[in-house]
Amino acid sequence: MARSLLKTSSMSIRTKLLHKTGVSLYNTSHGFHEEVVKKKLQQFPGGSVDLQREDSGIGILTLNNPSKMNAFSGVMMLQLLERVIELESWTEGKGLIVRGAKSTFSSGSDLNAVKALGTPEDGVAISMFMQNTLTRLMRLPLVSVALVQGRAMGGGAEVTTACDFRLMTRESEIRFVHKEMGIVPSWGGAARLVNIIGNREALKVLTGALKLDSKKALDIGMVEEVLQSSDETESLEEAQEWLKQFIKGPPEVIRALKRSVSSGKELCLEEALQNERDLLGTLWGGPANLEAIARRAKFNK
Repeated sequence: MARSLLKTSSMSIRTKLLHKTGVSLYNTSHGFHEEVVKKKLQQFPGGSVDLQREDSGIGILTLNNPSKMNAFSGVMMLQLLERVIELESWTEGKGLIVRGAKSTFSSGSDLNAVKALGTPEDGVAISMFMQNTLTRLMRLPLVSVALVQGRAMGGGAEVTTACDFRLMTRESEIRFVHKEMGIVPSWGGAARLVNIIGNREALKVLTGALKLDSKKALDIGMVEEVLQSSDETESLEEAQEWLKQFIKGPPEVIRALKRSVSSGKELCLEEALQNERDLLGTLWGGPANLEAIARRAKFNK
């Protein structure tokens, strides 16, 4: 009955985007030609974006270009999209940690690519490409955490805002340096930053190009916690343990909860409520629900 009701529900375009993975913000109707942008980005090699999927249901996404403080080359931008697409189809996944290799997060864009792609048209095209990718990352039905070691600068700082939570090591820093480069955040970081810390704090952080050390970031609500260890391996283990407390349970339930919160954040109240109802219809009477009811009934005897 619940599933038949779902078919009669009217959904807005934005609601459909949240229901459906693999849908981007921009397409040819917006003047965005993805294949053209990909060809340009392929001209700038270096580094990689690596994905490891753990049996615990946690994915570990690593920005790997340590000789340039994990700056995004063109190829890394392409690989980030590829990894996000992989995660969209990982039905057993529940959580995600985004980190940088060799104890630093990311210094943003590789300046070689920035210099070569110097026209306003190039800048806007890359902006649309990265906004597409990071919005899809944000909407993944996985509880996501940015593990910030070392520096998260410019575009690297923007990537942290695409995650649900941020954890920092004691000596690390986050800094939106865009003002000093004569630009604004263009990967969606400013809009997401407002949602995280509010418009007043966001304005201070952006216009002041403030250096957010771990204490300052914790004080303004940018991060959830400062980790005990700064060691690369130990801090990753700490981050995994922190995340595990929020992903206990069946994947279908954790994923539905993340979708429900995403709806509440991005949709108007009426649409968010409809989406919440529809998500319930996929779980009510399902294996996890029936098992929980049986377990409760056993204890109540």
